[in-house]
Amino acid sequence: MTTKEQLVEQHIREYDARQKHVDELIAQAEELATDLVQGHAVKTELKQIQEQHAELVEETEELKRMPLEHWREEMIQSAGPMAIWDMLAQKLEDLVERVEK
Repeated sequence: MTTKEQLVEQHIREYDARQKHVDELIAQAEELATDLVQGHAVKTELKQIQEQHAELVEETEELKRMPLEHWREEMIQSAGPMAIWDMLAQKLEDLVERVEK
């Protein structure tokens, strides 16, 4: 396996780990929001986060399907989707913290 293939696989594992963390946070937020009335600000925010999550999952899946020869070096080296996963996780952590209080 080439170094480039290893880098791609490493990034895919990192995407998967971040996605799993965000999935767990979404499940926790959904559970906490169950008793809130429809239209509550938290439910509205959670819905927006879920939409961002769905878009990011699709982008990540497209990256996974991309042939190795199409991965650009700067895509591999840059934060790209990783930063977005982190930002989404932070939004969810803040949301869960507010609801739990």
